Amino acid sequence: MAVDIVMGRQKPIPRSKRTPIQRATQLRRDTDDVKDVSISLMDLDSAIMFYFTEVIKPTVLENGETVKVPVMYSSPERWYAIRKTGFMRDSKRQVILPVIAFRRTGMEKDTTIPIDKMDPEDPKLHWQFERKYNDANRYDAFSVQQGLLPQKEYYNVAVPDYMVLSYDFIVWTSYIEQMNKLVERINWSAGSYWGEPNKMRFRTNIDSFTDSTEVSDRERIVKTEFSVTLNGYLIPEAYNELSGPHTMQKYLTPKQVIVGAETTVDSETLAGTFGGDEQMSTMGTGGSVDVVLSNTLTLSSGTGITVTNDGISFDGSTPLTHEISIGQPVGTAANVQFNAVTSSLRVGTTAPLNINNSGITGDVVVSGSLTTTSNLSVTGNASISGTLIAQEFHTELVSASIMFSSGSTIFGDTQDDTHQFSGSLYTTGSFGLNGYDVTEISNDTSLTDNSQNALVTEYAVKQYVSGLGSAGEQAYLRKQYVKISSGISGNSTASFSAVTASAPTGMTGTTEHDFLFFINGQYMEHDALTIQQAASTFHLKVDTTSIGYTLESDDEILAWGKFNS
Repeated sequence: MAVDIVMGRQKPIPRSKRTPIQRATQLRRDTDDVKDVSISLMDLDSAIMFYFTEVIKPTVLENGETVKVPVMYSSPERWYAIRKTGFMRDSKRQVILPVIAFRRTGMEKDTTIPIDKMDPEDPKLHWQFERKYNDANRYDAFSVQQGLLPQKEYYNVAVPDYMVLSYDFIVWTSYIEQMNKLVERINWSAGSYWGEPNKMRFRTNIDSFTDSTEVSDRERIVKTEFSVTLNGYLIPEAYNELSGPHTMQKYLTPKQVIVGAETTVDSETLAGTFGGDEQMSTMGTGGSVDVVLSNTLTLSSGTGITVTNDGISFDGSTPLTHEISIGQPVGTAANVQFNAVTSSLRVGTTAPLNINNSGITGDVVVSGSLTTTSNLSVTGNASISGTLIAQEFHTELVSASIMFSSGSTIFGDTQDDTHQFSGSLYTTGSFGLNGYDVTEISNDTSLTDNSQNALVTEYAVKQYVSGLGSAGEQAYLRKQYVKISSGISGNSTASFSAVTASAPTGMTGTTEHDFLFFINGQYMEHDALTIQQAASTFHLKVDTTSIGYTLESDDEILAWGKFNS
């Protein structure tokens, strides 16, 4: 028997529950040689092991020979065997003497240094440090470094959890004298910081020593027990291995270029050559820099030109002002006088052009524009190869250029003639257009005349199309509004403070197919939706079985369609 399984689609998360993206911390760390700071329980255990083996270096004298005392971290099985038998044995069942064994017995928060992270995925307390040197911040080309502030790297490391850890130690020797030497050396280290040099160190304290000696028929074992309290701190490499490290964040400062003098390159072009987010600033308290020219500048007066400080050189060390002037004003409203003007003006290469009080003698050829403010009289013929533009024509002679002087007036003699009129045109009767007679221009907003000889006005068409002069079909078809749900009832009904638009007579009534619905930005299929109007409230009912999910109180539902307003 075949069984069809219908899987509901995943409903999108509402905007109120979406996690914002922090663009400031989206930096590549795969090529970063600064690793995330982490302090684990293994680091604390290793600090004790290192201090015992490399600093305390426990040894005993046996038969005149110095013997190094091994230090072992005991697993739960080994510690159980030690407690049961009272000593340690090797793989050959021989008692190991001398030897030191320890294990971590517990840990608790250090209440003297309370730390509240508020959120483990985003701790609020950090220790910040600057990375002094990296590949992007090298000081090898000192000639290029002038005026350039290199990019700096800052790291924020979350403040760790301060913990108090406890350890139990057991020391075995063959003789009391050997035990005394070991206890004296260990006790001398109590209260100091245990750990590896140039790495993490933790303050420790030894509570008390308990001595016991066990004597049997074949063996004599001297045993001492003591407890060590270590004040350490923990910070995981990553709070969530799937989400990545959260205990260390990296930030970069923008590059800066400081210009101490004027430059011919604008700041935007100069900043664009460095890339990234740059800042431009200038040095100096007054914002200016004195520049002394090695080659001085000298201004000298010429014919008709007067220069103050004539011939004085300027090198930039002291201010110098020059004033340049001529003998008379030459402004647009000034009267300019000359003693004599000699000119020989020719148009073309042969005929001279004479201009005097009586007029112009010779031929004038104008290649540009000619403008006259008075009358223009032409005694001969006027030939115009371009367009003649005039506000008014007065003709004193009727020639063959007018095709008909009376009766019907006909403009043009071919179909490609173009006639342009500026101003108003008044006509009585009808006019023909491509074989059709037009008798009127109608202003009927409802177009009820149904005339074949009338042209409608812009006003009549606008009123008819907008629905004011008809049954409202156009106004109904143009209704499109967007509404946001005002509440969710149960898990299948969304309410809107809106009223649907009623279809005019002769048109199909308003249904759910006149609307589009979206939940949290995702389209909702119509085959699972129905609508209902209750007074001033519009209800959207959802078939949750068909659509594959239920509605929740924080869902955002948008409706787009034919609402009344």
